[in-house]
Amino acid sequence: MNPSPHTASPKALLLAFAAVYLVWGSTYLAIRFGVETIPPFLLGGTRFLAAGVILAVVSRRRGAPVPKPSEWRAATISGVFMVVGGNGLVCWAAQYVPSGLTALLVATVPLWLVAIARVGPDRETASPMEVAGLVLGLGGVALLVGTSGAEVGIRGASANQVAAGALVVVGASLCWAIGSMYNRRAALPQPPLYGTALTMAAGGLILVLIGLAAGEFGRLSLGDVSLRSWLSLAYLTAMGSIVAFSAYMWLLRTVRPAAAGTYAYVNPVVALLLGWWLADEAFTLPMLAGTVIIVAGVVLVQRGRAPKGGPRPATVRAPASR
Repeated sequence: MNPSPHTASPKALLLAFAAVYLVWGSTYLAIRFGVETIPPFLLGGTRFLAAGVILAVVSRRRGAPVPKPSEWRAATISGVFMVVGGNGLVCWAAQYVPSGLTALLVATVPLWLVAIARVGPDRETASPMEVAGLVLGLGGVALLVGTSGAEVGIRGASANQVAAGALVVVGASLCWAIGSMYNRRAALPQPPLYGTALTMAAGGLILVLIGLAAGEFGRLSLGDVSLRSWLSLAYLTAMGSIVAFSAYMWLLRTVRPAAAGTYAYVNPVVALLLGWWLADEAFTLPMLAGTVIIVAGVVLVQRGRAPKGGPRPATVRAPASR
């Protein structure tokens, strides 16, 4: 059942938006706590593999068919970009980059989408407002990366590690945007939640294999994993990958895509506040300036893509990596 905005109850809408705003905003800090004692690729891989298998089993019990080979291929490609690139790189960078700064850099996904749509196979023409938003937002990214140093990084991280981690997060955002554009044409399994489940499962399995190749199993000692890391892994799997993503998919079918996409404005604020409150993360003047610039750029891009009587632009999927 796909309710319209007129049939969805205010309570259901409130709960769905709360999940997308608050849960996704909090996953950056959960990732940081998780990688304290769980190697990054194993953390991301275990999370998505478990969530994908759970959702796939639920979908199959509801009558979803066995995927075709072409659908598995599409789900695997999607998983490589969105789970391995979009989340695996974020997990690695979380060893050095604070959660608030990570969330700010990930919020640039709408900017990358505009750039890819302009130069990619779609050859979409960007409006002047979109171009202005893209330039402004990328300027904010340059400011954040350029001012990243040991004073804002995870304790013990060098200035070079923090700067490298920030660049890796930018690469993760670009991977997510590429995967999102690929999904516009990909023959993913139906219904949409089933395709999401297989994307997460495929990407999660690849992340686990990368962790194996990187020697992470040898560095993992279950007895040394802290309670905080175990709770973070459970939270990321249940709330970040299953609850919040399902809520977002429901919102896409219930409200305007532009309204559902407002998570891009709220998540960084939530992440910054939680990082400052619970993890003593620094919040510097350059970070504040970068926040304002990036959010302003995203706002311009969203306004520039708003439909004006013509066809609605393609919906951008939210980060499964959150």
